[in-house]
Amino acid sequence: MSAYKLNEIISKKELNSTVTQMEIYSPYIAKKAEPGEFIILRVDENGERIPLTIAGYNREEGSVKIIFQIVGATTMLLNNLQVGEVIHDFVGPLGKKTETEGLKKVAVVGGGVGCAIALPIAEKLHNAGCEVHAIIGFRNKDLVILEEEFEKVTAEVHLMTDDGSSGTKGLVTDALESLINAGNVYDEVIAIGPLVMMKFVTLLTKKYNIKTIVSMNPIMIDGTGMCGCCRLTVGGKTKFACVDGPDFDGFQVDFDEAISRSKSYLEFEKRSREKMCNLLKKEVN
Repeated sequence: MSAYKLNEIISKKELNSTVTQMEIYSPYIAKKAEPGEFIILRVDENGERIPLTIAGYNREEGSVKIIFQIVGATTMLLNNLQVGEVIHDFVGPLGKKTETEGLKKVAVVGGGVGCAIALPIAEKLHNAGCEVHAIIGFRNKDLVILEEEFEKVTAEVHLMTDDGSSGTKGLVTDALESLINAGNVYDEVIAIGPLVMMKFVTLLTKKYNIKTIVSMNPIMIDGTGMCGCCRLTVGGKTKFACVDGPDFDGFQVDFDEAISRSKSYLEFEKRSREKMCNLLKKEVN
């Protein structure tokens, strides 16, 4: 019998000033989880549901790792929880796993907190004998996460920062094109990060005709297909990121539409965050 309660926070770690890693005791999810899948959680009884992609799992210990950016009311509430506390609802795994079978050489491209999703994919590919080249990009050195973890499960890690404060100055597309021009022949490129980043990675790989898979996790809200907010156009057809994905063929995704739709919620998110900030301040005082 476990010493932990179901959905108990086993560990908590600050990866940078806006990104937190937690391990949750959830043996049933840990038993079935695969890279690319996600969970849905509610912090408390009255909380909203949010989807978070699984960032790792330990089947023996029954734990599931999540990594989240503190951007809205729910992630602020989640970050306010401490080790030993219990998340009210923690459900999954949901979505479709990232297909990795048969791949011999892959470039995994992660941007910002998207690296949390890219890492377990890189690890699974590595454990299957695939040669993995990781390209991870951040705005500056203060936002870099998981660099050492990527080094353990890849043949090469190329760290890029916008300002050159860590790694090489430039964009992830600069590193990817350099690797392609150096003679690397990839079976596939897997890109996970901000929508704009994935768009330009796809534009680059299309030029070289390299199959590219992107994760549309950034546009998911409800996680069940009911709200319709994560609908996108793939190959001229309407799809839902949470039900049909979150992985899609990057060449088929209408990124401009997805980017435009994602901006619709910025004002609501801002107001919700400000309200939660005020509530948390009252609790502290």
